[in-house]
Amino acid sequence: MTIEQQITEAVIAGIKELYGVEVPTSQVQLQKTKKEFKGHLTLVVFPFLRMSKKSPEQTAQEIGEYLVKNEKAIDEFNVIKGFLNLTIACSCWIDLLNTINGQPSYGIVPVTEQSPLVMIEYSSPNTNKPLHLGHVRNNLLGFSLSEIMKANGNKVVKTNIVNDRGIHICKSMLAWQKWGNGATPESTGKKGDHLIGDFYVLFAKKWKQQIQKKINNLNNYMPGVKTLDIYSPRTIKNISNKLYFFFRSYNIEENPNFKQAITIFLDQNLNSNHHLLKTNIINTLSRWFDKSLLSQARKMLRKWEAGDKEVRNLWEMMNNWVYAGFDETYKMMGVSFDKIYYESQTYLEGKGKVMEGLDKGIFYRREDGSVWADLTKDGLDEKLLLRADGTSVYMTQDIGTAKLRFDDYPINKMIYVVGNEQNYHFQVLSILLDKLGFEFGKGLVHFSYGMVELPEGKMKSREGTVVDADDLMEEMINTAREISKELGKLDEMTPEEAENIARIVGLGSLKYFILKVDPRKNMTFNPKESIDFNGNTGPFIQYTYARIRSVLRKATEQGIVLPAQLPTNITISEKEENLIQMIADFANIVQEAGKLYSPACIANYTYDLVKEYNQFYHDFSILREENAELKNFRLMLSANVAKIVKEGMSLLGIDVPERM
Repeated sequence: MTIEQQITEAVIAGIKELYGVEVPTSQVQLQKTKKEFKGHLTLVVFPFLRMSKKSPEQTAQEIGEYLVKNEKAIDEFNVIKGFLNLTIACSCWIDLLNTINGQPSYGIVPVTEQSPLVMIEYSSPNTNKPLHLGHVRNNLLGFSLSEIMKANGNKVVKTNIVNDRGIHICKSMLAWQKWGNGATPESTGKKGDHLIGDFYVLFAKKWKQQIQKKINNLNNYMPGVKTLDIYSPRTIKNISNKLYFFFRSYNIEENPNFKQAITIFLDQNLNSNHHLLKTNIINTLSRWFDKSLLSQARKMLRKWEAGDKEVRNLWEMMNNWVYAGFDETYKMMGVSFDKIYYESQTYLEGKGKVMEGLDKGIFYRREDGSVWADLTKDGLDEKLLLRADGTSVYMTQDIGTAKLRFDDYPINKMIYVVGNEQNYHFQVLSILLDKLGFEFGKGLVHFSYGMVELPEGKMKSREGTVVDADDLMEEMINTAREISKELGKLDEMTPEEAENIARIVGLGSLKYFILKVDPRKNMTFNPKESIDFNGNTGPFIQYTYARIRSVLRKATEQGIVLPAQLPTNITISEKEENLIQMIADFANIVQEAGKLYSPACIANYTYDLVKEYNQFYHDFSILREENAELKNFRLMLSANVAKIVKEGMSLLGIDVPERM
């Protein structure tokens, strides 16, 4: 039984004896006493005023007197208006430390056969580019959330859905065919995901050049217009500029009816007497578009969907290069998956479930053959599920993936770790899955997190302005190595040990800086700030852990053997009592992090704990303490702080070094 539970029971007994009323446990509100007041726990007495029919101060006084008289855990009390501040007896804190010391995994709820199964999807990369800084936040949040849910007594399946099909994949494939000259990861010395990403960027560059060239020379591509001077140069230039920006902004990949879109655009931007000009622009651009790079990529996608052997072989070869690259990145990042799904395998399953929903009247078909879900009664709009040509959209693929997952696992809760720009998508998906009969549909959780940016601003994949995850991790490790050398923290270490410390500190800096931020908020990642050995950073926590381990090693070298249980008659300071209270809070923090889906709860608690410990370390002697019992107490206290720090950092996916 915890101290809070013990006091709660005493308060319930006191209310019954003082006022003749039995109150439920939920009515007893205990919270940590504010630092400016004396005490450890504070009881809010306002809920009991209607029973006592007395003022808040008098009610608190009566309850306090009862507790001091009848509950040995309470040493003294003080009243501040309607709040009863309780000071816990010193012996209770020693008892609590003994209890925590006897539990190697304090605060962690064991998983049993009866535990609910939670599936957590994270990462979700595309095979046309390497993982970047945005993926780093996604992966770190997903992995940490998996560990936190497991620590709350859930069975957890970590899953990944790889977007390995679609027009964006074909762009990289087409660019490799045209300009790759047979390049491979082996021939170039590049990781496969980086190599393919280069071709994706190259396609975007060539496509942009192709558009610019066509639009800039628009007046030269009008064979039906014999007298060009009937249109002023300003008219031609104006429409050329507008057309260029139309091409860059119009989502041609998702809206293949190019001719219709151009017609609508020109109707809006040309006068009625410019009919001949409009006709020539439409005909010229339509002919050009049929031969353009994007059109070629579309044709490649249709061949892929038709099972064309040559296209499929190319797709498989290039995807395998990417998967090998992803595996290296995941390994360095320290994240893993229990099951990986691929959209090339799930999109047909999704089409099947949509057709099943169509047959049951859940969905409907429009005149053009497209299939839709009408969600207006659910407060949303109508959602496209299958295009007129029968091809699927992202929603269809997510339905197919859900179907396969439900076939594979008895899922009790499904959590999707996806950025907040997809909030509406997951609102819709939850409703659709529920309508289709998936048990986890209604309770689907979208772990919606904010975007991560650099001090310089946003990143863009197709323009090649992203920060690659591999480059970022390498930079963090190199920076950690340099700073550690400057501070002398790698002295007397072998090169292998020094390199391992640089890796642990560098990656710990990156992970902690990202995970300490409320996941719902956008954040700016600043590498220089993250690797500071002072303040709310990973290295500060790691260094404190290494310091404690050093103290414990020295104690062992001195022949000190800690007893299994400390005597409870030791007199300890208020600061030491506060440290025990903070250690004991770990169990509640783990529960809160699981309830809020927030690794930041764990990160900031761990920082507060090590900050408090460092103040204790500065103010009190440990190994030089002459009183043997007090020395043992402080060593046991230190050992359990280290235990909780290691456990907390582990829930964040962060290693802690035994020495620094």
